[in-house]
Amino acid sequence: MLRSRADAAVGGGPTVSPGTFGRAKSCIIFFLGGGPPQHETFDPKDDAPREIRGEFKSIATKVPGLRLCELLPRTARIADKISVVRSLRTDVNSHSTSGYWMLTGYPHTSKAESLPPDPSDWPSLASVVGALKPSRRSPFSSVVLPEPIVNNPAIPWPGQDGGYMGHTWNPQVFKCDPGAPNFTIEGLSPPEGLTELRLSDRISLLQQLDQHFIRAARSEQVAALDRMQQKAFEAVQSSTTRAAFEMQRESEAMRDRYGRHKVGQSVLLARRLIESGVRLVQVNWPRELGDIGAGNPLWDTHQKNAERLRDVLCPQFDRTYSALIEDLDQRGLLDETLVVAMGEFGRTPKINAAGGRDHWGHCFSIAIAGAGTGGGRIVGASDRTGGYPASRPLEPKDLAATIFHLLGISPTAEFLDPLGRPRMVTDNGTPIRELITG
Repeated sequence: MLRSRADAAVGGGPTVSPGTFGRAKSCIIFFLGGGPPQHETFDPKDDAPREIRGEFKSIATKVPGLRLCELLPRTARIADKISVVRSLRTDVNSHSTSGYWMLTGYPHTSKAESLPPDPSDWPSLASVVGALKPSRRSPFSSVVLPEPIVNNPAIPWPGQDGGYMGHTWNPQVFKCDPGAPNFTIEGLSPPEGLTELRLSDRISLLQQLDQHFIRAARSEQVAALDRMQQKAFEAVQSSTTRAAFEMQRESEAMRDRYGRHKVGQSVLLARRLIESGVRLVQVNWPRELGDIGAGNPLWDTHQKNAERLRDVLCPQFDRTYSALIEDLDQRGLLDETLVVAMGEFGRTPKINAAGGRDHWGHCFSIAIAGAGTGGGRIVGASDRTGGYPASRPLEPKDLAATIFHLLGISPTAEFLDPLGRPRMVTDNGTPIRELITG
């Protein structure tokens, strides 16, 4: 691990500006599970036939030449602070395996759907960042909230944890609803009547017992448990960490600004965690009550695409995403916080008979802001139907390389797996040069 961190501190490269290496002190990944349609978000096609462009028009933004779907008016007003990549591809049309590639930077050996996690999985981006670039101010280096990502019927995706590197690389997952009344994280505060002195005494006693046990057992699994216990104690003892979860400290106006729904309050909590020192927070688009058996959950709009986007998805995303970018900017945090809004893939160019769009990994869009990436930039282009890259095709490995570079981890850095074999943090990915500025 120490060698890995030393290797990770060697950045730069011939195609990027060395001044951007480590520009980001933190990162927020806003994951739009289900696959948002590129046509009704960041890559509208006004000149295409109606069965491709859909029923919505594009609107101008503050950036000449950058038009967004009319369903994102708030985002259009802050377009000068974000950049749009329109030519990302996985060529995989399965939620879990295309998502695996987006969440790890490495392709899965299968393109099948509904594959459960496996101990041989590659570590997630959150896992790698948390392990190789741990926080110096918070016991939590990487956090995932408000819930893990699952396929119907409740099958977890692979690529969300430490994979073959083991549980100590797992990000901290908080299953929660930050918008709930009297929201708390169970176990984060010590029991009533347990003073700091008594807690310190208990920790000291446990450490003495553990040291003897670990020496006798000489097991990496036991040592890993000890490290996890230590992080738990640090969390309980950290008043800054506990305060980050106290959503009542935010004004009513700020909570309204992000949106009084689970996704809005989760993103607000992400901002609070970043302020407390967490290195990376991944906010997964949360499930709606009872949608585990629905045909169009989350952004998976196989049916009634226009209605779902107009009535639920885009209004929530537009309010929350724009609030986050503006809030970070006003707090002076945007220049040191990388914000990535992405899904696992896009949607088909042609609308189906049910008024929906189906899975499409051949070309889709993401939005990136902060950490010196500039704003108002358009990277790549799709063809006239939004179906395939027309220029600058990019893959998840390049996105992973960009994230790592900006967080101060060289994309060519290596770590040693449990068998002592060197593994590179990206699959030969190259940071997206248009987003790496001096």
